[in-house]
Amino acid sequence: MSYKVEVEVFKGPMDLLLSLIKKQEIDIYDIPINIITDQFLDYINEMEELNLEITSEFLVMAATLIEIKSKMLLPKEKALEDGVEIEIDPRDELVQRLVEYEAYREVAEKLKESEIIESKVFYKPREDLSIFDDPVEELGNLDLDKLLIAINTIISRKDNDEDLIDFEELHREEYTLNECINSINIRLSKSSKVLFSELLSIRTSKEEVIAFFLSILELVRLKSIYIEQDESFSDINIIRRTEEEL
Repeated sequence: MSYKVEVEVFKGPMDLLLSLIKKQEIDIYDIPINIITDQFLDYINEMEELNLEITSEFLVMAATLIEIKSKMLLPKEKALEDGVEIEIDPRDELVQRLVEYEAYREVAEKLKESEIIESKVFYKPREDLSIFDDPVEELGNLDLDKLLIAINTIISRKDNDEDLIDFEELHREEYTLNECINSINIRLSKSSKVLFSELLSIRTSKEEVIAFFLSILELVRLKSIYIEQDESFSDINIIRRTEEEL
């Protein structure tokens, strides 16, 4: 009849030491070095009997524990600290290393838990929201208020001073916009550049002016055209983008 012997696997000698301390419910700041050293060596012996690989880290720690155990049998060394003579505990350095290792291990375990939780979360891919971009953002260094003033100036030249455009009055009318966009595209198919004033006639109503203005903003958003002004409040240059610029 065969039987199976299992030896608990530890990540390193510090992991093994912490496990031994917790099993014995020992105060980490007052380690009974004799007990811990013996238990540590017993673990190494079990690994040897099972022909398990023992890393150099475990052997170094075993030697360290034996050295501390030997020093505990000798009279304690003394040192001056702030003018006061104190005894040096051979376990102090080992305790400090264990405290630091335990803190890092707890952080690592929390990170691992977070990784497990995150691995079960599915995120919605980012959508392309460029179609909702504000067309005003595509105007570069042009100012919408200045464009409106320019349009009002154009209307004034057509003797429509009493009907100047108020930004609050701008509203989209889809059918009219489509007509205006088609009209602008037809003009630009014949010439790469057209002035805003050239789109208007003497009989153009304020609503049509608004529709043309919104149409050029829509074409700017679609990157079909770009607009420029030679100077502040001057007429608006509507320029067709080339294939290389699209």
